[in-house]
Amino acid sequence: MTNKNRTSQYLLGFGALLFFLGLLSGFAIPAMTNPRMGLSGHLEGVMNGTFLIVIGLAWSRLHLAPGYQAIAFWLLLYGTFANWLFVTFAAMFGTKAMTPIASSGHEGQAWQEALVAGGLFSVGIAMVLGCGLLVWGFFRKVNELD
Repeated sequence: MTNKNRTSQYLLGFGALLFFLGLLSGFAIPAMTNPRMGLSGHLEGVMNGTFLIVIGLAWSRLHLAPGYQAIAFWLLLYGTFANWLFVTFAAMFGTKAMTPIASSGHEGQAWQEALVAGGLFSVGIAMVLGCGLLVWGFFRKVNELD
């Protein structure tokens, strides 16, 4: 199995795992401090799991140097799982700092607000960089394919 195929397989497996975690977190929505945010966490897991599966299927068409592929892999893996995790934390804690619209009057303790805000900020950075690498890698050599 080539390195690209192995990476693709890992993305498929981790995507299925995150999708599954998203489904499971849907059962916990009624018990969360902010159920509306719990629904968001559930959807983040399902959507980000689907995203990883799609990227896993398309990975063989990515034209990046091995080092950049590794960076993209880890950024996307971190970003998708952390997105689900920190949105779920926001639902459990009832935080509002990074999600004022969905917080619906809830507010967490200072450490909870800081944890969720820092986590979601890191998710934003990871996903922008990871997706930027994907765009670059998918468009590289596109003229050579014609």
